[in-house]
Amino acid sequence: MKKNLKKQIALIFAVLLVCLYGIFGIPSGFTGPDLLQAITKRIHLGLDLKGGAHLILQVQVSDAVNDETSNTILDIEQQMKKANLTYSQIYKPYPNKPDIIRVEGTAPAQADAVSSLLNGNRYANEYSVTQGSNNTWTLTMKPLYESDLDQRTVRQAISTITDRVNSLGVTEPQIAPYGLGANQILVELPGVSNLDQVKAMIKSTLRLEIHAVEGGPFPTEQAALASVGGSLPPDQEVLPSSGALAGSGGNGSYYILQRRAIVAGSDFRSATPGTNPDTGQRDVNFTLTDAAGDKFWTFTSAHVGKNMAVVMGNTVREVAVIKEPIRDSGVIEGSFTPDEVMALSKLLRSGSLPASLHYIEASTVGATLGADSIRAGVTAAIVGMVLVWLFMLIYYRGSGVNADLALLLNLVILLAFMGFSKATLTLPGIAGVILTIGMGVDSNVLIFERIREEIRAGKAAVAAVDQGFAHAWTTILDTHVTTIVSAAILFIFGTGPVRGFATTLTFGLTANLFTSVYVSRIIFEAHLNRLKPGQMVSI
Repeated sequence: MKKNLKKQIALIFAVLLVCLYGIFGIPSGFTGPDLLQAITKRIHLGLDLKGGAHLILQVQVSDAVNDETSNTILDIEQQMKKANLTYSQIYKPYPNKPDIIRVEGTAPAQADAVSSLLNGNRYANEYSVTQGSNNTWTLTMKPLYESDLDQRTVRQAISTITDRVNSLGVTEPQIAPYGLGANQILVELPGVSNLDQVKAMIKSTLRLEIHAVEGGPFPTEQAALASVGGSLPPDQEVLPSSGALAGSGGNGSYYILQRRAIVAGSDFRSATPGTNPDTGQRDVNFTLTDAAGDKFWTFTSAHVGKNMAVVMGNTVREVAVIKEPIRDSGVIEGSFTPDEVMALSKLLRSGSLPASLHYIEASTVGATLGADSIRAGVTAAIVGMVLVWLFMLIYYRGSGVNADLALLLNLVILLAFMGFSKATLTLPGIAGVILTIGMGVDSNVLIFERIREEIRAGKAAVAAVDQGFAHAWTTILDTHVTTIVSAAILFIFGTGPVRGFATTLTFGLTANLFTSVYVSRIIFEAHLNRLKPGQMVSI
């Protein structure tokens, strides 16, 4: 009995058309270069094929812990002053242990009040507090909170690096945690050849801040300290000035500033390079976030006629008089070079890193080497597929054509998956494609051998094909599911190239379930419709 296969065949052709669109999109032409350009727009090449920069970075999370405890010290000082509680000093007693804070010199009569403040909700989630002898108190950061801070620091570093890389105009960058080391980040930038530029942009921890000026300029640091009796209040600091940007003091002067910044790197919403039309000097036009703008307005309104300092990298770059209240926008002027003004605007747009970075590995892959990899990979895939095709034709005769057509459609569906998902093709990804070819033909071998067994048992062609697919289906499903589970583990715990292999392998195996079971079955059914009664399939 002949079967009506029009709907099934229409479905297969519809899938084929959709897949061709996924691979090529709508090409500008149908010449070889046009089709190649269309493919590369849909399927992006990875670092090992396109060439580019490869870096592994170690995030120094201890910097974030140190900053956190420094901010806590300032906060405790302010809270103690508000509560009229006396103390001699609040500091970090161990240079190599930035997670420990000590409060000394509290009054015995105020012990309960100090204990209530330090053990209150403000610090309870972050620190364990112990009371020692001689009216001392020790705050130790809780391990759970410190671990969470480390993770947040890495995530923030990835976000900041991503913003900085995007400002370079890099397409398809990969920036993610590196699973082979604690607090490490993998950065892969296809098409980037200037490794020094990338390293300078990524690793820069320069943080632009605006501080209130308490005094200066002074010719030396000692002179600055002498002006306040030799000892600075805990909420102030002395910083040097640098270059012509440092106001009337010039290079080599020193200023006393409020330690806490009015606005800092993360408060800047946008920044663009520009030029002052009157002086011809390069400048940076910035815009603050709404919250920072309100804070800046409050400060500048209360300090008209006083000085504020622009600080970068713990150096005073400019000192300006507040002539009128400023809300959410302003201009940073100075003797910038073109590179400096571009770098400053990019850094302000991307924010500052939460911790310093250490390069574990930094290398580049040349475009020529990438082209060689593409050529070798594609050659291997073509040779492998042709050999498989020939084997199937020779060993399974007419049924080998069936397997070859299913295998070709399998490859088309795999490439379409990559085109629709905007996946990045890497050299291991090509290996995944080649392995998929082997897995695809393996499914057909299971089916064909089962059909042969049914024929040897005396079954008719239709019954042999039905039983062959029915009995082989369970084995095919088991092998594919177990391999997909293995690929999922590689994807979860692997890095970029390993993930590329796992992705293409998973897509290929999913496509193979459709082609080896459904498409191959429809081809057999169409062939059976053309057979005469008693005639056997060629297998």
